[in-house]
Amino acid sequence: MALVFAGICSHAPGIVNRAERVEAGRRQALYDAYARMGRAIRDKSADVLLVVGAEHFGNFFMDNMPAFAMGMADYYEGPIEDEEWLKIKRRRVAGNRDLSRRLIAGVMDEVDVAYCEEWKLDHAIMVPLHFLTPDYRLPIVPANINCQGPPLTPLHRAYRFGEALRRAADAVPERIAIVGTGGISHWPATPNSGKINEAWDRDFLARWVRGDQAAMLSYSDTETYRDAGQGGFEIRTFIAVAGAARGGNGEIWHYDAIGPFAVGCTVGVVSL
Repeated sequence: MALVFAGICSHAPGIVNRAERVEAGRRQALYDAYARMGRAIRDKSADVLLVVGAEHFGNFFMDNMPAFAMGMADYYEGPIEDEEWLKIKRRRVAGNRDLSRRLIAGVMDEVDVAYCEEWKLDHAIMVPLHFLTPDYRLPIVPANINCQGPPLTPLHRAYRFGEALRRAADAVPERIAIVGTGGISHWPATPNSGKINEAWDRDFLARWVRGDQAAMLSYSDTETYRDAGQGGFEIRTFIAVAGAARGGNGEIWHYDAIGPFAVGCTVGVVSL
């Protein structure tokens, strides 16, 4: 039928496994924004949630690092991390193999994409699902953009991937929601973990809200690494959603640079 919802959100593990380190009101404001997004997806009667993430060497390694990958399975297992550490219980998450196959075939008309019949979900997908679909009743189609292993997927190709996802989604009868998950500025697993460049985050989000393709694609990886850390490479997932929205105007429902969560915590939507 069509893509019926598009949004972005953060996925840092600290959002759940260090929750007690943030004052209750500030933490709840973020959680409420996630819940609002979950309600918006349900209000659109979505049949499936297409989650565009940036996984962290859980499935893809330097011996085989696709620029783009999509899941094509009846179910997925996650989190791949220790469940006591992440504080999300391990489970099977429903997929939709037939729909995934049709979407992948549609994307392949425009963009080369790997596909996986087995996928262990890490926090890039499990943290958002924990809030957006807490009962895990909504089937998912996971997708990944290489934001980890250089040479990274070029930003303009991430935008094209989003456009291809939109065309594929519009060609099937199911109602599809898409959410891009990532950080903005953050320096995970480094001595700078917990550092956040709020000014850089807000500038990028302003470009995203305007749907300004040229401005979003103007970053170099060298500049991003300098100003936003290696975690900043995950802007690719937000850019893909902008591509899927065809330059529609966005709205940021929540942004807060929460040090203990080690990321600028973001929830936003974009008009279709």
